[in-house]
Amino acid sequence: MCGRFVNTTGPQDLVELFGATRRDTAESLAPNWNTAPTDEVWAVLERLDRDTGEITRRLRTARWGLVPSWAKDPSGGARLINARAETVHEKPAFRKAFASRRCLIPADGYYEWVPVPATDGRKAFKQPYFIAPADGGLLVMAGLYEFWRDKGRPDDDPLAWLTTATIITTRATDAAGRVHDRMPLAVDRADIGDWLDPAHTDPGELRELLHTPAGGDLAVRPVSTAVNAVRNNGAHLLDEVPDPLAGDGC
Repeated sequence: MCGRFVNTTGPQDLVELFGATRRDTAESLAPNWNTAPTDEVWAVLERLDRDTGEITRRLRTARWGLVPSWAKDPSGGARLINARAETVHEKPAFRKAFASRRCLIPADGYYEWVPVPATDGRKAFKQPYFIAPADGGLLVMAGLYEFWRDKGRPDDDPLAWLTTATIITTRATDAAGRVHDRMPLAVDRADIGDWLDPAHTDPGELRELLHTPAGGDLAVRPVSTAVNAVRNNGAHLLDEVPDPLAGDGC
């Protein structure tokens, strides 16, 4: 799975990187080295512009953890932070979004954990690892988004609508697979237009657009257990530490 990630790229840089022509929020998210479920994240998507009738590429914020439009309340979103690529096109919570509400979620990289057994003088704990493209480039994670309507609020209430998103994952390979058996999927630059296009609805063709991040060329390094607490944030979380599992396959 992908349960925490890092994104430090600002909105203006994201607009330029992805060729967005519109920014749907004035909100500016601060760099986040410990993005957790229910946090607000940046999402790149394409929507119909009601004024012009054209499809426009947009940058907006979304809460991480997808809430299906038919959900009675948004409380279950925290459990839907990931969608499995193998079943995303058929699961009730994801299939409508996969058909027409796909997005990109940018990241510097993501975290995964490996349990470290107790030894004499040391309690068992979970060792975090930071996984990112080896070339230092941006990780363009494939995602889905949804709109949920709070029927208890009037139509003109800006809080009546909640935008949420999930990250698509697959079986991990290469370096990432040594740490965890799942990993986020990415979309190649050349395929971004097809992935975001809401008119592109063929499930088979869409799934062919999903790829292993960085072609599998990922760097993995152990980082401080300070990452384990969501209240901790800052660039120091990415500092490499001695690997307690060195020699054990990680």
